[in-house]
Amino acid sequence: MKQEKAVVVFSGGQDSTTCLFWALKNFKEVEAVTFNYGQRHSKEIEVAKAIADDLGVKHTVLDMSLLNQLAPNALTRADINIEQKEGELPTTFVDGRNLLFLSFAAVLAKQAGARHIVTGVCETDFSGYPDCRDVFVKSLNVTLNLAMDYQFVIHTPLMWINKAETWELADELGALDYVRENTLTCYNGVMSDGCGECPACKLRKRGLDDYLTKKNGGDE
Repeated sequence: MKQEKAVVVFSGGQDSTTCLFWALKNFKEVEAVTFNYGQRHSKEIEVAKAIADDLGVKHTVLDMSLLNQLAPNALTRADINIEQKEGELPTTFVDGRNLLFLSFAAVLAKQAGARHIVTGVCETDFSGYPDCRDVFVKSLNVTLNLAMDYQFVIHTPLMWINKAETWELADELGALDYVRENTLTCYNGVMSDGCGECPACKLRKRGLDDYLTKKNGGDE
């Protein structure tokens, strides 16, 4: 992989930024692609642009506004509350999002001469999202190869690790402070450690606290 090219599906959040650092370590050339689907806080796109620019990574933003029209949810509608009822998917789940994002990333990757696609989906802390499952990614990988007669490999560095282990990976990549200070994970659009109240911020903080406790031998 050291001599090959990769495209990272990039939102500017903790997971995708960690994946971007992972890709920069493992591939000769890296590009990033961000999707504008009318998400609740457009600041996500600004953050992604800033990080890509800071790291010297070619960055493409694709218009996916049709997804907003098709799949109303808490990430695309300010009047839908962020919540999860017993036995139901969270209201933050966007139908078809990863299916479409990875498919369009593959089209972009082929035009760019890249055979590797990197995404930060995770089955360990995936909130029940069906399109974050390993079986989905593997099935789509086969479908994309058949659809374009091109040998893609979809990489999921975070698939089997939890948030604490994601922070640990960032630290191993020399990027823990960078990821903590420069990313946007918060559903309410607050940078860095976020609002502290939404599910994304709580998951991020719990993972960071667990990792720092482990790193400092239980003293944190």
